[in-house]
Amino acid sequence: MHESTVLHELSLKAYAQTVTGILGPDGAGKTTLLRLLAGLLLPSSGSATVLGDDVTAESELFRQNIGYMPQQFGLYEDLSVHENLRFYADMQGVPHLDRATIFHDLMTLAGLERFADRKAGDLSGGMKQKLGLACCLVKTPQLLLLDEPTVGVDPIARRDLWQIIQTLVSQKGIGVVVSTAYLDEAERCDTVFLLHNGKILEQGTPQSFSETMQGRVAELIPTKDYSVRYLHADILHLPEVIDCSIHSGKVRLVTRSADTMPQLVHTIPQIKEVKSVPPCFEDAFMERIHALEKDDGQELLDSEQQETGMASAPRTRSDTPVVISVSGLKKKFGSFLAVDDINFSVHKGEIFGLLGANGAGKTTTFRMLCGLLNATSGEIRINNRSLIKSPAELRKQLGYMAQKFSLYKPLTVEGNLQFYGSTYGLGKKQLNRRIEWALAEFSLTTKRKNITGELSTGQKQRLAMAAAMLHAPPLLFLDEPTSGADPLARREFWAHINKFSKQGVTVIVTTHFMEEAEYCDTMLIMSQGKMLASGSPSSIRELARSPQNNDPTVEDAFIRLIEQATADQTS
Repeated sequence: MHESTVLHELSLKAYAQTVTGILGPDGAGKTTLLRLLAGLLLPSSGSATVLGDDVTAESELFRQNIGYMPQQFGLYEDLSVHENLRFYADMQGVPHLDRATIFHDLMTLAGLERFADRKAGDLSGGMKQKLGLACCLVKTPQLLLLDEPTVGVDPIARRDLWQIIQTLVSQKGIGVVVSTAYLDEAERCDTVFLLHNGKILEQGTPQSFSETMQGRVAELIPTKDYSVRYLHADILHLPEVIDCSIHSGKVRLVTRSADTMPQLVHTIPQIKEVKSVPPCFEDAFMERIHALEKDDGQELLDSEQQETGMASAPRTRSDTPVVISVSGLKKKFGSFLAVDDINFSVHKGEIFGLLGANGAGKTTTFRMLCGLLNATSGEIRINNRSLIKSPAELRKQLGYMAQKFSLYKPLTVEGNLQFYGSTYGLGKKQLNRRIEWALAEFSLTTKRKNITGELSTGQKQRLAMAAAMLHAPPLLFLDEPTSGADPLARREFWAHINKFSKQGVTVIVTTHFMEEAEYCDTMLIMSQGKMLASGSPSSIRELARSPQNNDPTVEDAFIRLIEQATADQTS
């Protein structure tokens, strides 16, 4: 049996009344480290002392004072919120006399008091995460271990979870160790440990990381009528660039050194304005990981994926035909109206984002667009043909990537591609040709014989997209495709999407990463099954502009719209 070392001579200290962040790319060893600290794994060598006890010698004793929330927390979905709390109280031996007060305090802290009798399976994703955290706290721990607790939840639930964490630290003195896929969450930590391949690459405060990037970060504003997404594509693969992303309608650029910034921006005529900006932890993270990837002979995208030269001038919506038209779309489940009178259109080559809080109805809408769920009423037209009347024929034009990837884990990478190619009806020669294209396009050539279940999350993500694009569909549907993926994988993913969009593929995507919404040409924000707003990222951001916030983000607008809709509903 093949053995591998996941953590290498790792040493760290975490303290009470502080938040310690564990960050790193996919496969860095974050989950393994947390499982060791929780006493669920034993170290092969070395020692781990938690709350003064050796995890190897006193595992049962110290575990009573630890709260551990894994990525897939074990809620009992047929039990109510209150019954789940009672079950975990039984497991922890919480005295019956104390439970009423504890349960009330926890449900208040988590904002679940109105849902005490609702089954856990009927809660939104964000509410399930908050219930999972509450179950970890039925017996107040001295140490709380959280493994990516905010993955798959919307920005409001993510904010609420961090408010709970900070309340526990400040008011109860609990020590928290948290791993996260969101780099902005590192700014909330007192100390950050950056892991890579099982080793601690660097440690310090978030500010100490950021300070090393002074003078190397700028925001670029494109010229009028030039898409920020196209400017991003122009810059992404230039050798002087370490990182390139889209923030609030501007391209955020990180260069190898401060000296390269002036000469770089003067070579691109589509840049209207350059503004130096303060660096953040994310900039430092990408700089460190970029250097390691380069030392290993890797790049974020392999050479066959890179595009050279400037992008062609982007076309406006009026220049391109409508591919998807939705009018009066409704979906009922019994008496529950999940989607209520949704209307929008998507043009050829657009990236269209469906956004909403957990339980907003976006997944239901998404599944109806794919033909996976029948609408109760309304019309969906693809290339001016009714999806409702011709579902089988129109579905052949779609590529679909599910949130959980829908890959067959026992099959090899090549085996999965062969399976999906055959379901798409590709002939042997065409299938072989498309498989070779997919392996090269998604940097999987060296993994073709690997078992899919043994791939990293990022590699599975690439394989899932390769399978979805195998039959060269003109429409690509992506359901939270980057959930759980590390920042490197998310950037690589969006580089692919940009490329396919420029080639004329129309993309529909759902996401909880609001910064990813900046890559969309048009988006629709939903709440309680209804449309709250739709339009370009710039028009959505304007909805949050105020004297107090003169440079809002899409996330600012999202939170404002959802909170206003919630307030209107309860008033």
